[in-house]
Amino acid sequence: MAQESLIPSGRTFGIIGAGVMGRAIAKGILDAGLVLREQMWAVSRSKAKCDRATQELGIQTSQSCHGLLDSASVLLVAVKPFQIEEVCQQIREAGIPSDTLLISVLAGVTTERLQSALGTENPWIRSMPNTPSLISKGMTVICGSQQASPQHLEIAQKIFSAIGRCLVLEEKYFNAATAISGSGPAYMYLILEALTDAGVQNGLQRAVAQELATQTMLGAAEMVLQSNRHPAELRGDVTTPGGCTIAGLMKLEEGKIRSVLAQAVEEATIVVGKLGSAK
Repeated sequence: MAQESLIPSGRTFGIIGAGVMGRAIAKGILDAGLVLREQMWAVSRSKAKCDRATQELGIQTSQSCHGLLDSASVLLVAVKPFQIEEVCQQIREAGIPSDTLLISVLAGVTTERLQSALGTENPWIRSMPNTPSLISKGMTVICGSQQASPQHLEIAQKIFSAIGRCLVLEEKYFNAATAISGSGPAYMYLILEALTDAGVQNGLQRAVAQELATQTMLGAAEMVLQSNRHPAELRGDVTTPGGCTIAGLMKLEEGKIRSVLAQAVEEATIVVGKLGSAK
């Protein structure tokens, strides 16, 4: 049985910003059958990005939102944080229906600032997806503006669940969440790189060491998600008295790995708050 479109007949799903994240979300939505291809369009100032979106997704694209917004039921805003005022001015000038739901993926930009920048009573959903969304393994947190209803949050949950997991979170926790899941893939890549280098140092071929480290990280993460057990419990399953695992763990503790990771998240939390500040 075909999935019913999230978008009413005669209305559209628009995307402003046809970059990597905008295209990834669009692909997830289309693959899940949440929106009909003919209902979706994307806008980018870059002709190359428009051409790429048309080629990859088979949707209508344009370098201007004029003439497109009057039918928009949902509008995804996927630009850089510093561009929000300029984009909102373009949306106002083009005209937007009062019932259009806007969804932002802009790091650090609060719902209050989004509402103020647009200057209308349209509902906003603030979201923070991450790059594994490109392979439908993303982690996204969402919250709504004062104008957003539970139904608006439900629409956003369906959209982001199409590219991974989605969690509704109070906005006051958004910067910390961004520092963990938004920036987190970079931390994981660094750890994978370090484990791979360590394997090479101990005689393994690089390709072998990388595969061992990568699949091990993937499996460990899945164990936490599927078992719903605390990571410390699962760690205990691997750590036998006098064994090699406890010896390795002690070295990690000597290097203050917990403290370093905590400092990384704290610093990223501070910086993301600055990204969303008006210039």
